[in-house]
Amino acid sequence: MKKLTHIDARGAARMVDVSSKPVQHREAVARGEIRLQKATLALVRSQKVAKGNVLATARLAGILAAKKTGDLIPLCHPLPLTHCQVDFDFPRTRDRIVVTATARTAAQTGVEMEALTAVSVAALTIYDMCKAVDKKMVISAIKLVSKTKQ
Repeated sequence: MKKLTHIDARGAARMVDVSSKPVQHREAVARGEIRLQKATLALVRSQKVAKGNVLATARLAGILAAKKTGDLIPLCHPLPLTHCQVDFDFPRTRDRIVVTATARTAAQTGVEMEALTAVSVAALTIYDMCKAVDKKMVISAIKLVSKTKQ
């Protein structure tokens, strides 16, 4: 098992020193889903939710959250994002929205926390905007799909 990098020899939390690592182009893709009732999904897709355009709002919330990840996660390095994209897919089961986020940077450390944060906050925004009509929504399966560096 690998050693935890955010824990020092005494077991205290610490920020990892990445100053000796080279700057590299990095990309991470994360995915998650929000399950909702078919009627709720129909409202979202037809833009008839009372609070407004759910997907446009969730996309902006996810991008903004990715940009703020260093402020939200205590030991996460603040990174200059060069790109962030949030996309939504609708499986044929018509019972969920799949949220996918891609984040890119040129930095000394990875950008996976930014992609995961974007997915999480986009899903939370969908939840917030639809909670008046659907009390059974469930956010789940948030995971890192890939990360690369060049």
